[in-house]
Amino acid sequence: MTTLITNIKELLQVRASGVQRVAGSEMKELPTIKDAFLYIENGIIVDFGPMSAISLRTADSTIDVKGKMVLPTWCDSHTHIVYSGNREQEFVDRINGLSYEEIANRGGGILNSAKTLQQTSEEDIFDQSAKRLEEVIELGTGAIEIKSGYGLTVDAELKMLRVIKRLQQHYELPIKATFLGAHAVPQEFKNDKDSYLDLIIEEMLPKIAEEKLADHIDIFCETGYFSVEDTDRLLTAGKKLGLTPKIHVNQFTAIGGVQVGVKHKALSVDHLEQMREVDIQSLKGSDTMPVALPSCSYFLGIPYTPARKMIDAGLPLALATDYNPGSTPSGNMNFVVSTACIKMKMTPEEAINAATINGAYAMGLSKTLGSITKGKKANLIITKEIPSYGFLPYAFGSNCIDKVLLNGKEV
Repeated sequence: MTTLITNIKELLQVRASGVQRVAGSEMKELPTIKDAFLYIENGIIVDFGPMSAISLRTADSTIDVKGKMVLPTWCDSHTHIVYSGNREQEFVDRINGLSYEEIANRGGGILNSAKTLQQTSEEDIFDQSAKRLEEVIELGTGAIEIKSGYGLTVDAELKMLRVIKRLQQHYELPIKATFLGAHAVPQEFKNDKDSYLDLIIEEMLPKIAEEKLADHIDIFCETGYFSVEDTDRLLTAGKKLGLTPKIHVNQFTAIGGVQVGVKHKALSVDHLEQMREVDIQSLKGSDTMPVALPSCSYFLGIPYTPARKMIDAGLPLALATDYNPGSTPSGNMNFVVSTACIKMKMTPEEAINAATINGAYAMGLSKTLGSITKGKKANLIITKEIPSYGFLPYAFGSNCIDKVLLNGKEV
C-alpha cells in the first residue's frame, strides 16, 4: 500500500536518521521543506522533498493538501489515562480554597482514584480508557506512554497493566506501559511505608515481569510520598527485572530526585516545576530527558517548569500532558504546546521539538517516531489551512488538525 501526499505547504520536523533528540540552542531550529511531497509505503516514510523533485511518482492513493502543513504526530510521554471515574468534586474543593496536599491528606487525590479503580471491573476500565485514547488520537497524539499507579494493591495494579496491554493490542499507535505502583502509600500502610515497598518489590514486580506487562518503572519521589532512598531502592529492583527507570520529581519540592534519576540512567525525569541550579547541572551531559507537564501547572495553579532557564543552559526538554483524573484531566497535546509557548516562553520551534522528537526519545521511540525521516513510521498530522506553524500554539482554542494518519492510514 502506497500513499503520496502532495502540495504540502510546509513539511515540518525533517531530520536525518541519526538525530534522536535535540538540546539547548538546537531546539530553536525546526528543519522544514516548503511546497513539499511525502511518499509512504506500507506505513513507512520512504521519500520526501520539494514538489519540484517529485518526478513521476505513482501511488495507490494520493492526498492533495494544498495550503496545509504536515508534521509528525505528538509523542505524549507521560499519561495516566487508565483510570476509573473522575475527581470533579476535588476540582470544586480547590476552587473553594483547599490545596492539592490538603485534599490528599483527607483521603482524596491518588487514594481516591485507587479506591474507585479497585471497585471497577477490568472491562469497564478498558472501555473508559479506550474512549480517552481515541480522543487523544483525534487530537494528534501518535505515540503514548500510560502509567499504572491508581491500583495500589497487587490485584489492582496488575489489572491496570493488563488494560494497558489490551489497549496496545487494539490500537495502531505505539503504547509504552509504565509500572507506577509507588504512586502513593495506601491507607493501610500509612505508618509502614517500607512494608508497602516490600510488597511492590517482592510480589508486584515478579508478576509484572513474568507477564511482561511493563516497559518502565516509575515512582513519585516527593515530600510526603517516597524519599530519595525509597526511589534508589525501587529503581534498583526494577532494573534487575529489565524495567527502564522513569521518575516523578520536583513537582512540589526538590529533594534530590533528579540526582538519583541520573544515577540510575533514567530515561526521563518528569514534572520539574521546582528546579535548582544543582538539578540543572546534574542533568548536563546525561542521557536523561527532562519532561515538563504544563497542563498540570495550569490546572493546579502551581509554578511552570523553568523551560527557558533549562534550555538556555543547554538541556533538552520534552513536553507531555500528564493526563489524569486529579491534576490534569486533559490529554490535549495542542494545548500543551500552546501553554509551553504562552506560559513557559518557549518558541514555537522549541515547543514542537519538545512535543515530537524529544517526546519520542522520552519513551525510547526516537528511532521510529518523532520526525519526518526515511524509515520512520508515517504517524502524521495534516493541519487545516493555516498561515504558519506558529499559528499552532497561537490559536490555542482552535482545532487546527484536519487529519491524523497512523502507519500511513487516516484514523
